[in-house]
Amino acid sequence: MTSIIPGAGPLAPVIPRVRADESDGRPPPEHTVLGRSACIMEAFNGGRQVLSLADLNKRTRLPKSTLHRLVDQLCQVGWLERDRGGYRVGLRMFELGTLAVEGNRFHEAAFPHLQSLASRTGLAAQLAILDHTEVVYLERIVVGPIRLPTRRGGRKPAYCTALGKALAAYDEDAIHALISAPMPRKTAKTITEPVALSAELKRVREAGVAYDRGEAYEELVCVAAPIRSSGHPIGAVSVTGPADRMRWSVAAEAVRGTAAAIWNANLSLRSGTPRRLPSPPFPLNLVSAPRAKPNAVTLAGPSGCRGGPAPGCAPRPAAGRSPPLAATCRRFPPPETT
Repeated sequence: MTSIIPGAGPLAPVIPRVRADESDGRPPPEHTVLGRSACIMEAFNGGRQVLSLADLNKRTRLPKSTLHRLVDQLCQVGWLERDRGGYRVGLRMFELGTLAVEGNRFHEAAFPHLQSLASRTGLAAQLAILDHTEVVYLERIVVGPIRLPTRRGGRKPAYCTALGKALAAYDEDAIHALISAPMPRKTAKTITEPVALSAELKRVREAGVAYDRGEAYEELVCVAAPIRSSGHPIGAVSVTGPADRMRWSVAAEAVRGTAAAIWNANLSLRSGTPRRLPSPPFPLNLVSAPRAKPNAVTLAGPSGCRGGPAPGCAPRPAAGRSPPLAATCRRFPPPETT
């Protein structure tokens, strides 16, 4: 069983060696002071907050004398701080990381909608982008007692997360990278075969939503939607929580609507058009409401039904009015659990 509270994380990847003829005669990154400093910082991967000098030596494979000298210099500039038993990431790195996120217009456009999503569903809302074969978390908002193994600025493999599948499904290069990379099993439900993952990504493209049915952590499930109009997604948004608290169809409609709202808000910021913050959220009662009938969605999302109302659907609400809580849509059934 994989715990949702990770222990010691895997070793930080060693910076690959680059031959001089492949870098225009420049020394490989691991032979430079900056490259070695980056290797030390990357050893703090979130699994453990405090690392001893011996831990850093094992993870970076740098000579002890070089490691001790660089760690001392990183402490002097505030990138690392001495702690009982070793070293931790310094507050200066937190300040710099915060500047990177807060200066991002995409994050600015998404943040109020993430707050609304978390408030309405009672689950954790997360925003992420894709970096090669990994998901990078730009923001997460946790409500209630839910504990997540993710963190702002952290990374997770894309192949076993709903966010990763939602981001990669619309990018042929990303799909090829995912199915070509190792896919170690995280839980009994992890997809580890390239053919099965390709089929899963095809279903994501068809449905416009991705699911994690306990593939990364047995105790947690997730529903995610890409933030896109056409072409590659610029990000993805998700809701995450324990399996017994997830109502799949309602969550799918909620993340679809939030993804569309974030896309529109991001366009408004880029064009300089004034935008309105989300209206006060109407409750989804995702956790406490009685379970809906099979294959029914107890919410008409902000974007309504795609392609017009399906038979039995409530009519689309008039502009400026909140969708009725009792509206149902049978077009998007919940996923089959395995």
